[in-house]
Amino acid sequence: MAQEILTTFENEVDEVSLRPFREKSGTFQILCNDELIWCRVRDSGFPEIKELKQRIRNHVSPEKKLGHLDRE
Repeated sequence: MAQEILTTFENEVDEVSLRPFREKSGTFQILCNDELIWCRVRDSGFPEIKELKQRIRNHVSPEKKLGHLDRE
């Protein structure tokens, strides 16, 4: 996922980091500029790369076209 994000958003995203959350096991969250983009509990599981890229795009560069990912 990290490589996909860095490749797709090479001009918009500077880094992707993985940080353990020791206080609560099973936590999986994706934040972008401190905004929660994905939460395993809230969003019922792990993201498909298509939806994750769309959510990131909507946050960092709404005008960016994602090609085939934007098709229904």
